[in-house]
Amino acid sequence: MEKPETIFALATGMGRSAIAVIRLSGPSASVVIEAIAGSAPVAREARPVYFHDPESREVIDRGLLLWFPGPNSVTGEDYAEFQIHGGRAVVDQFSRVLSRFSGLRVAEPGEFARRGLANGKMDLSQVEGLADLIDAETEFQRRQAMRTLGGALRRRVEGWRSAIVQALALVEAELDFSDEGDVEFEPQAALGHILRPMLAEMQELRRQAPSAERLRDGFVVLILGPPNSGKSTLLNMLAKRDVAIVSAIPGTTRDMIEVHLDLHGMPVTLVDTAGLREAADEIERLGVARSLARAEQADLILWLSEGGRIAPPDEHFGAAGNALDLLYVSTKADIFSAAPGHLAISAQTGLGLDSLFDEILERAKARLGDGSTALLTRQRHRELVEKAESCVASALLVDKPLEFAADDLRAAGRALGRIVGAVDVEQILDAIFAQFCIGK
Repeated sequence: MEKPETIFALATGMGRSAIAVIRLSGPSASVVIEAIAGSAPVAREARPVYFHDPESREVIDRGLLLWFPGPNSVTGEDYAEFQIHGGRAVVDQFSRVLSRFSGLRVAEPGEFARRGLANGKMDLSQVEGLADLIDAETEFQRRQAMRTLGGALRRRVEGWRSAIVQALALVEAELDFSDEGDVEFEPQAALGHILRPMLAEMQELRRQAPSAERLRDGFVVLILGPPNSGKSTLLNMLAKRDVAIVSAIPGTTRDMIEVHLDLHGMPVTLVDTAGLREAADEIERLGVARSLARAEQADLILWLSEGGRIAPPDEHFGAAGNALDLLYVSTKADIFSAAPGHLAISAQTGLGLDSLFDEILERAKARLGDGSTALLTRQRHRELVEKAESCVASALLVDKPLEFAADDLRAAGRALGRIVGAVDVEQILDAIFAQFCIGK
């Protein structure tokens, strides 16, 4: 078997910083350490050393060296970390020295994590959790990613697969010993006892899955209303900076403007839109059309009007409005009295903004959760659980021949195995690891 290459990469951000971390993994790691640091330190202990250029013997820097012999490392290989000063010249020189070693190369995006997967240090669902953790921008996203990275989905899948193995053992025993007169076995009752609790768990988790998937992208709030109702002013107030042009001239906002917020841990995307009215020109007409199209995809629509005097137009929201989550907001409450049932706000004085924040957060939690319970965080997870669920339900059909029930259970086990990367996942690995940065 060909000896694997040793990889290295800068694991911290480019540019000036106090500390930079360079990672190294592969069979030549110990050779590199001896050449630039003299000898390897005690495993899993940080040691301050001088790092030298092995050719010139010039000191590159003084820093910390950590050594993790395989297989007890994050990659399952011999692994080291060099913690050096984060100046550009130091990092560049250190990288040049490493590049001169035979058999060393710069890691591809996600290659450290990929080697950890290949060597059994994490499963595919945990790799996806790691990717989500790196991308997490809010507390709820972090919480959800940590559950997956910590193996919560893997443990649940392993429990399901164990139940399927137990059920298969009963089925195959019956098939092998069906001619034994002293063996009494009621296959449907026995399989139901094992599989129906698992089926109920699958159904419940699949019900929660859309919320978990949406939490990764965030809760989308669309701000709609007639021109000059205060949409852009409200967006600027909620974002706490000027992101939209505010003008008394109708039709100023022609296209959608998005702002991403961390609302007490919930990822929220606010979208300012063109005012809904009879368009004065082709550009404004396109802006209005885009606003209406986006409304069908939003999680929440804030309908703004001065004092709540203007209702959403029936031609746009009459039929679809029943399916949309609308929050009626009376703007300019410092000037106009609010309509009954409307949330009164004033962007000028700040009146009602805290209540608006609270209302958005409560509706977002009701729709997406807080990341503490859901397990199926990706469409891939949901579809594979749905496949397994369908196969298990088929195996439990009354009067199902046991040979066919066994095939159903094997198919269910394969679907669950794909969630954690136990079988047939090569086609998705490249897409997953392409999301990682170099050095992870």
